[in-house]
Amino acid sequence: MQRDLEIDLLRSFVAVATHSNFTRAATAVGRTQSAVSLQIRRLEQIVGDAVFERTRQSVEITRTGEALLVYANRILKTNDEALAHLKRPEAAGLVRIGAPDDYATCLLPPILAQFSAQYPLIRIEVTCDNGCDLLQMQQNGELDLVVSTHPIDDVSGRVVRREPLHWVASSGFADNPEAPLSLVLYQQGCVCREIALQALNQIDRSWHIAYSTRSLALIESAVRNGSGVSVMEVSTVPDDLRIIDGSAGLPSLPDVVISVHQPPGNDATHISLAAEFLIEELSRRPQMRSQSSRQTP
Repeated sequence: MQRDLEIDLLRSFVAVATHSNFTRAATAVGRTQSAVSLQIRRLEQIVGDAVFERTRQSVEITRTGEALLVYANRILKTNDEALAHLKRPEAAGLVRIGAPDDYATCLLPPILAQFSAQYPLIRIEVTCDNGCDLLQMQQNGELDLVVSTHPIDDVSGRVVRREPLHWVASSGFADNPEAPLSLVLYQQGCVCREIALQALNQIDRSWHIAYSTRSLALIESAVRNGSGVSVMEVSTVPDDLRIIDGSAGLPSLPDVVISVHQPPGNDATHISLAAEFLIEELSRRPQMRSQSSRQTP
């Protein structure tokens, strides 16, 4: 007897095909890696053929998988558009979201992709800047929602998660306590920058700014090349950088919180839907590195 293709199985299949990795696919669909693996096996039983070739190092889509992927994307798109129209036929419009570069890179893409799949008539526009500048833009009416960082003792907006803050460096980092500590940080206005400098000043550790930028890519590159150490929330630490908390006499750092800001009165249906979706998804995602939760010794 012919069995129907199941939406949940197709959604996990597309995630694995997109990421070529079961762990990242599981994060994207909000399931465990073992659950996604089980879904793929069930899908292969329905299809009657393997859709992926798996090794310890890679996941490669098969010819059957490539053929299925075309139909899976069509089915999911039609399914999501139908549900969006039936549940929220009025949900349409533009939502302007502000977020720091690290959140826009590491946290938001899978969340906003899911949101767009559920509400295809709502358009998302993301602006990256420091939190304080984004909040000012929101006050000026230029942004609808802002995702920002706050010190644990100075919180505003709707708190969605608490993030440990870490010192990070390249794999070959070796500190010279006699020389000023080279720092690679976001520009002034960044909460993490202010926390790091305040902590260093409290222990009288000399320092200098080697790089000051709004670009996460530049920060990661400079740290990898040994130009200095940086400070990052755990969910934005790439797997190839070392967490060096406690090394070289570095002071401990407090946690920070992430909040979603929605101005009072800005409660149009499409904006409120986006706000609630962001709050729910950011709240439930685990505190882990952007690629792995394993800490490098």
